[in-house]
Amino acid sequence: MNDMRRTILWVVFTFSLFLLWDAWMRHTGQPSMFGPPPAARVASAPAGAASGVPAAAAAGATAATPAASAAAVPLASEKLTITTDVLRATLDSKGGDLVKLELLKHQAEGSTQPVVLFDHSAEHTYAAQTGLITTQAGVALPNHLTVMAVQAPVRELKPGTDALTVRFESPAIGGVQLVKSYTFRRGEYTAKVSHEVRNTGTAAVQPQLYLQLLRDGTIKGNTNMFAGPVSFTGPAMYTDAAKFHKFEFKDIEKSAVDNKPLDFVRKADDGWVSMVQHYFASAWLVSARQAREFRAQKVGPNLYSIAMVLPMGEVAAGASKTQDAVLFAGPQEEKKLEAMAPGLELVKDYGMLTILSKPLFWLLDKLHAVIGNWGWAIVALVVVLKIAFYWLNASAYRSMAKMKAVNPRITELRERYKDKPQQLQQEMMRIYREEKINPLGGCLPIFVQMPFFIALYWVLLSSVEMRGAPWLGWVHDLSVKDPLFILPLLMTGSTLLQTWLNPTPPDPVQAKMMWIMPLVFSVMFFFFPAGLVLYWLTNNLLGIAQQWFINKQLGVLK
Repeated sequence: MNDMRRTILWVVFTFSLFLLWDAWMRHTGQPSMFGPPPAARVASAPAGAASGVPAAAAAGATAATPAASAAAVPLASEKLTITTDVLRATLDSKGGDLVKLELLKHQAEGSTQPVVLFDHSAEHTYAAQTGLITTQAGVALPNHLTVMAVQAPVRELKPGTDALTVRFESPAIGGVQLVKSYTFRRGEYTAKVSHEVRNTGTAAVQPQLYLQLLRDGTIKGNTNMFAGPVSFTGPAMYTDAAKFHKFEFKDIEKSAVDNKPLDFVRKADDGWVSMVQHYFASAWLVSARQAREFRAQKVGPNLYSIAMVLPMGEVAAGASKTQDAVLFAGPQEEKKLEAMAPGLELVKDYGMLTILSKPLFWLLDKLHAVIGNWGWAIVALVVVLKIAFYWLNASAYRSMAKMKAVNPRITELRERYKDKPQQLQQEMMRIYREEKINPLGGCLPIFVQMPFFIALYWVLLSSVEMRGAPWLGWVHDLSVKDPLFILPLLMTGSTLLQTWLNPTPPDPVQAKMMWIMPLVFSVMFFFFPAGLVLYWLTNNLLGIAQQWFINKQLGVLK
């Protein structure tokens, strides 16, 4: 029974560490131990080269085609850059699209340059687009392929000013002019985007505004047969009725190949669409309750879109209508996402243990608000968890301490009855009954706590708040590995000390493995983010303290 208990514990420990190690390998772009090698990237078409308009527009003459737009507009497109205190945005007068976005407060991994979220290059395509379509046959309207005139008197947010506005005016196409305005505000990763539709023709029109996010399907890292990608990357949508729905790029691809529609809610009077990746996201938000349609599709080789289409009703000749929207593009800061729109915080991917991860992050955030340092907040959170599970851990450590106390007797029995396994088992059970030892007593606490610590692992891996967050002098960023490897060395030492406090297996092979396995798995922690190693080290140290105290109480210290 002692061997069975130890075997169960090692299986759980080994499997958990393998999964954590594999997740970190995929997080850093390395091949998975379980999945196929990364697929070769298919070169993305530039935004606008493929039909990035929603499906209805691509299917028939319900939107201005590239040829129609080009013929109607002799203007040459230009790109302009807008800078605020938190972002640098590149806008294209072709469609008034947001084609590049740099987040100035967040550095790219391994670089001093800012994170580039939106991009329009040979390596990556990611853009926010809007335009008009209509169900009226033969009517073409300004869309994201229409070259517009630009009005941007101020392109940099100066000290003392809180906002700046960029205005795009399309030529009249189909008797309709689209005026699009972006308003960027200080300290915000959102832009108010206003769309004014002016009917300069002689007949009424029924325009529909599409709000679209376009992205290539390349995902950094790989997938895992057990847990999938380290963090979800792809389109997502939300409605109050259907809640949060994610789309894998491969599912959109398969839908296009098989010519079968994806299964999701297509019409509602609320909701939003987004593109999600590790740490960052973008989303089109419309807070007012009004009819809208959702679309997700493949629009070119390795190029996908998700869109929200809003009917604007009839616009009479000589009249105009305005539709406002908000474009969010920035870090997944959970509290700020919750304030922007219902369910938007769900773009932060906690994996399968969201039900545990969300309250753990809430508690971690509260501790950080008091302590003011994310590293010490991690330490405090592990202390809180240890206190919560104190009596459960105590029963496990007490069981292990009793096992350690009777180990010499068990070893002597193994020698005496090495050729009589049945009698050996009977004698061992007799000793366990006399000493009131449950050989499996140390298993249940570990099984109960394991989901909480795995959930905490995902909290630390998914929280953008850890990026660039310092702890002590040499740890300047909790989201990357310890540059001096001090934390992993301490973690290795603490694991070996825990091993010394545990009962030694009578079997010499098992006894050696008991020392070798912690050393092997400790190597993984040299590559884990410092925040994860800190939480594991703190857990080890608190466990050692509790185990030592119980061993001393029972008089079983070596």
